[in-house]
Amino acid sequence: MTTNTTIGSNGTTVSQTLLDTMNGTNSSSSSTSGTSGTSASDLQNTFLQLLVAQLKNQDPTSPMDSSQMTSQLAQISTVQGISNLNTSLSSLSTQLSASQQSQSALLIGSTVLAPGSSVTVSSGKASEFGVTLANSVTDLQVVVKNSAGTIVNTIDLGKQSAGTVPISWTPTDSSGKTLADGTYTITATGTINGQQATATTLTSGTVESVVQQSGGTPGLVLSNGSTVSLTSVAAIL
Repeated sequence: MTTNTTIGSNGTTVSQTLLDTMNGTNSSSSSTSGTSGTSASDLQNTFLQLLVAQLKNQDPTSPMDSSQMTSQLAQISTVQGISNLNTSLSSLSTQLSASQQSQSALLIGSTVLAPGSSVTVSSGKASEFGVTLANSVTDLQVVVKNSAGTIVNTIDLGKQSAGTVPISWTPTDSSGKTLADGTYTITATGTINGQQATATTLTSGTVESVVQQSGGTPGLVLSNGSTVSLTSVAAIL
């Protein structure tokens, strides 16, 4: 049951729920009749009720400070605006995720270059690979090692511009002999006038399927056994 309290000399009545809100308490009667909402809209309605009650019962010789009222109204509007913005961003994020999933599905069956450090040699041919450069370099070298960790060849690519550099290579050792079938490790080293530069190796793989990663972003499952994010794909071959 909701009770009312009379305040002021003019007999204005205020509900117990409103007084509880003003005092920051919860009475048993308000719990029975229902708890006031805590959304921005509910807070705004409650504030306006309190404001009207205060205006009706203010001391004529010491009226309420209008600047405080304006400040409180602005704060409530800000809270409501942030709440609406969060709702809009959540909806936009869901739509963006769905769009990325659809785009990723179109890559199934395509061969892509993504960060990796292994190259497969089979029947005298090497799988495609590449290097991503953060800056233009005066010299770029790719070192090829066998499964034992021994350097079998060093590919000197000379001056290269920043970005993705696809590499076509006939798998031979430093003496020109064809490398045996197997998996080889590659590392890239770039230099800018003698100073080392950032160079990331890329390996190829065919997109076999699309999965959703822990963060909600799409991941591409490649034929080489790795799973990479859509944003890490450097090139589509």
